[in-house]
Amino acid sequence: MISVTAPIDRALTWTKQILFNPFDFEKWFVLGFCAFLAGLAEGGGGGGSFRSPFPHEAGPDWGPFTQAGNWVMGHLHLVIGLGLLLLILIVALVALFQWLGSRGQFMFLDGVVHNRAAVVEPWHRFRTLGNDLFVFRFTLGLCGLGAFALLGGVGWLVARPDIEARHFGSASALALLVAGGPALLVVLALAIVSLLLNDFVVPVMYRREIGTGQAFGILWKEIVLGHGGVFVLFYLMRIVLGLASFLIIAVGTCCTCCLALLPYLGTVIFLPVFVFFRSYSLHFLAQFGEEWRLVGGPDALPEPPEQSEA
Repeated sequence: MISVTAPIDRALTWTKQILFNPFDFEKWFVLGFCAFLAGLAEGGGGGGSFRSPFPHEAGPDWGPFTQAGNWVMGHLHLVIGLGLLLLILIVALVALFQWLGSRGQFMFLDGVVHNRAAVVEPWHRFRTLGNDLFVFRFTLGLCGLGAFALLGGVGWLVARPDIEARHFGSASALALLVAGGPALLVVLALAIVSLLLNDFVVPVMYRREIGTGQAFGILWKEIVLGHGGVFVLFYLMRIVLGLASFLIIAVGTCCTCCLALLPYLGTVIFLPVFVFFRSYSLHFLAQFGEEWRLVGGPDALPEPPEQSEA
């Protein structure tokens, strides 16, 4: 029987073992740095532009808004150039964060698996896996952005008669159906892929030392297939645990006078939460066979080379 509750106790026990037995400030800050890097992979961004289809004479004078619109139309090339520059900057920053975060996910996973805090050695050791994960993530993000742009364009074309008439009618309703429905499906698909990627694909890559695409295939064939209902229950439990952790973080943020809102410091303060959730998916995965028992057990991963904690 695959359980979604038994791994909770095991994850709590392992979290206590890592962070409180014994308590070590240096270990918290080093492992917290790895957790902070891992979290960067979840950042994202995008950009776009909108050209008003309404002629100036079609509506009332909206004062400053109309003047701003006129200025934009009068300096359209400058606005487009600045917009493209801003878009390139955003894409570059997203790429940087995802690259760092992809490497950090393996560093944090390695620290949780082996109950250690190290940066230099795992940073170099997981270069290939981290880069492969980054390429997959970035490509997935671009595909998602392209899908939204396409659906947005289709929706705008369908709703254009209502947009020009400035009212919500049958064309607008049809646009919501034609573009909004598929957009929700795209969001759902991206969310599912992202969740599986973080919780299980990264551990499979770590275990087998394979690329992201291969890891997805192995996850599906050897683990998910035939156990779809259990994975649904797992993520329902994750929602419950996520709500509990949100309350803990909210209370902790208030108790620290909002110091926990500082990115890296907040990760260190709430490190038990991050270690617990990383451990929870690992202990859940371990129920599918000894090969997947990354933490403890007769087939657990061997210890990595000894390195300093910095």
